[in-house]
Amino acid sequence: MKKKLSEELNKLIESILGSKLKTITAVSGGCIHQSWKLELEDTQVYFAKTTDLRKVGMLVFEAEGLKVLRHFANNSQITVPKVIAMTQSKTMSILIMPWLHIVSNNQSLLGKGLASLHKNSIKNNPGKFGWQNDGYIGSNPQSAGWIDNWGECFVKLRLLPQLNLASKWGINILENKKLISGLCILLNEHQPEPTIVHGDLWSGNCGMDPEGRGILIDPAVWWADREVDIAMSKLFGGFTEDFYKGYESVFPLSNSSRERIEIYNLYHLLNHANMFGGSYITQCLSVLKNIRLKYLF
Repeated sequence: MKKKLSEELNKLIESILGSKLKTITAVSGGCIHQSWKLELEDTQVYFAKTTDLRKVGMLVFEAEGLKVLRHFANNSQITVPKVIAMTQSKTMSILIMPWLHIVSNNQSLLGKGLASLHKNSIKNNPGKFGWQNDGYIGSNPQSAGWIDNWGECFVKLRLLPQLNLASKWGINILENKKLISGLCILLNEHQPEPTIVHGDLWSGNCGMDPEGRGILIDPAVWWADREVDIAMSKLFGGFTEDFYKGYESVFPLSNSSRERIEIYNLYHLLNHANMFGGSYITQCLSVLKNIRLKYLF
């Protein structure tokens, strides 16, 4: 990890923020971009992500997602960082946001805030599922497109691209043809309403502030079934019972939602297997087998 930014980028940051930089500290945690704490002489503090120009699309997609989440968020329950700037120098791209203090705290408002965001977005949904621009889930692409029915959208725009990537380590699309068509039908029977979802909701992409409000960062937004966020929250752990109680108190899930958790999380398991291999491959194969047996696909 770089320990400092270029002089060119420092001058660009100062021109955007209107003050001299006092200190720049590298922040650990990300595996795709480099992160920084920017402290200015006027005492303001900001957070920045930088990456080379080949990956500028990732930061553009993140900035777009943050703006959409902020639009639908209830600010008394949840905080989504404001995009101060999304720009680039001759060699680097940079995304600048306010510095947020993330602490361990009761997750009730995080759950309530996510539920309110989901609920608010449904009132203004486009009547179809998908997203207008190509995006990213981790470092892998997340396809653009609009599809009227949910099952076809989830399978064609999310599962199939990951299954195609997984052919490199052993997934055979033809052998899964019955499963693919079966999932389209099964998810269409569910008939959810299009909802803005965070899209990458694991515990590392959210938290709480000192006042107890939730915080959402690093989204991979699209219009989807809201259950995809709740399903992913259960994939890697880190969410407390307070989170789920908070969510249910604002926007209860249907009793059948548990039946779709494994299906929705297959997307993220495939993505992790395609990025990292290892035990994720074993998990994917196990989940595919379980789904086939459960639904006789």
